[in-house]
Amino acid sequence: MNLAFVGMAAALGISAAGSAYGVGYAGMSAVGAWKKCYASGKQAPFILLAFAGAPLTQTIYGFLLMNFIRNAIDSVDPGLALGVGLFAGLAIGLSGLNQGRCAAAACDALASTGKGTANYFIVVGIAETVALFALVFSMLALG
Repeated sequence: MNLAFVGMAAALGISAAGSAYGVGYAGMSAVGAWKKCYASGKQAPFILLAFAGAPLTQTIYGFLLMNFIRNAIDSVDPGLALGVGLFAGLAIGLSGLNQGRCAAAACDALASTGKGTANYFIVVGIAETVALFALVFSMLALG
């Protein structure tokens, strides 16, 4: 069995799992925030959908990393490909998980105050940056 293939699966699978958890957190919070708005007679912000969907991009990063490992399979040690897939997949997945938690807090805050949208997006974007760094540095390691 080629360990590089396990690395490919880990890169996508762990990243997607983090996205799924993150979307779950953010989505549940968005629904609760809309409920809070409807119950108090306030207009429900549509922008909460953007917060709910933000962690989905980590699945894309995992897919890109999986393909990059596949393209490098003949030129890198299988152990390196496995390690990169596992550890980068974990970093990307945790980024998605915690991005979802940040987005959940943003949903609650925006529904309560109606203010701070740009600030909330900045925080959600900082969590995204971790995934981007993990992807780029992993690609360089496989170089």
